[in-house]
Amino acid sequence: MTHDPTDDPAVVVRFSEHGGPEVLEIVETPMPVPGEAEVLVEVFATGLNPVESSLRRGDHPERWPVTLPSPQGHDLAGVVVSAGPGASAFSRGDEVMGFVERGAHASHVVVPERQLLAKQPELTWEVAGSLYVAGTTAWTAVEALALSSADTIVITAAAGGVGCLAAQFARMRGATVIGTSVETRFDFLRQFGVLPVEYGPDLADRVRLVAPGPITGFLDFLGGQSGEAIALGVPRTRILTVLDWDAVQEQDVVKVSPGDVVALGRVAALVAARRVRLPIADVFPLESVADAYRALDRREAPGKIVLGLRVVDYPGQRVHEPGIKEQDVTLGVATPHEHMEVEEAVPPAIGDGSVRRRRRNRNSGTSARP
Repeated sequence: MTHDPTDDPAVVVRFSEHGGPEVLEIVETPMPVPGEAEVLVEVFATGLNPVESSLRRGDHPERWPVTLPSPQGHDLAGVVVSAGPGASAFSRGDEVMGFVERGAHASHVVVPERQLLAKQPELTWEVAGSLYVAGTTAWTAVEALALSSADTIVITAAAGGVGCLAAQFARMRGATVIGTSVETRFDFLRQFGVLPVEYGPDLADRVRLVAPGPITGFLDFLGGQSGEAIALGVPRTRILTVLDWDAVQEQDVVKVSPGDVVALGRVAALVAARRVRLPIADVFPLESVADAYRALDRREAPGKIVLGLRVVDYPGQRVHEPGIKEQDVTLGVATPHEHMEVEEAVPPAIGDGSVRRRRRNRNSGTSARP
C-alpha cells in the first residue's frame, strides 16, 4: 500500500508567549488541508527576517497584532504535496517559492496559489526559500526612490539580506551607495560596489567623509537612524524605514513594506540570471531554530540566515558554520580572495538532489523524467 504523506503530522515552529528566541517551540500538529485555490507545500527552506523577531517580542502590538500561540516565518520554498479545490496553477511535485502571512517555519504549510511562483532551477533552495521579504522589500524601497546616476544614498545594515539586495538594485540604476556595517564586513560590501562606513554614533560625520556629493536618499534597514538622515539633509520623503514605527510617527519618514508576488518574480529573475546575488550566511536545521534567531538578532550575518528542512549531508558540506562563506563574497568580483565556484566547491545545503539531476540530464541531452 502506498504511503500517503498527508497522513503524517506536520512539524511547526511557534511561540506561546512573547520573548526572545528561547520561547520558540517545535510542535507536531495535524497535517494542514488546503482549501479553495490553495496548495499544501512541503517546505525545503525558509528564511529568517528581523520582522519575525519583532513579532515574537511583541513589539508594536497595535501595528503587528499577534494571537498566541503564533507560528513564525514568511518566506518559503518547497514542493507541492496536494492541491485544494479550484487550485489549478500547480500540481503535486511542482517546485515552488513564495510566502505566507505567518507559519513558513514548518515542515508543511498551506499557501494560496496567488502567493507562489514556480522555482527556477537556477535558484538553490536556500536562496529561493529566503527571497520574498528581503528581495521585495529591497525592490520596493529602491523603486520608491527612483534612483539615477545623480543620486548618492545611504543604506544601513547594508550587509544584511535586505540591505545587500537594495545596494545591488541601487547600483544597477547608477547610484552611489554608502553602506553601514561592522568593520569586519567592509570587504564584503566593497565587492558589491558599496562604500562602507561603520555603525555607531555620529554616523552623519563619517558619511560626509566618503560621500562624493549630497545624500539624496536614506534606506534605514537597521532602525533608529532617521535622525542621522535628517542631519545629512535628506528630505523626509526620501528617508525609508522597515521596522522603525516611532520614526514614521514622530519624524514623518516613510514606511516600506514587502512587495507582491509580481515583485518577487522580478527579483527572482535577476537572481536566476546572476545579475544580483543573495548571499547565504548560515543554514540551520529546524531543531536549531532558536540558535538561528539568536544569530539573526545579532544583526552581523552577511546575507541571509536560513532554516533547512531537507538539509543534505555529504563530504565538504558547510551547514551552520558562522561567518562569511568564501564563495559568497568572491563570486563575480575581483578581490584578493581566491575565487571559488559555488556548485563545485560548496554545493547547495538543502534539497533532495532533483535540481542537480535535472542539470546533469540537461547537459547530457537526456530527459529528467523516466
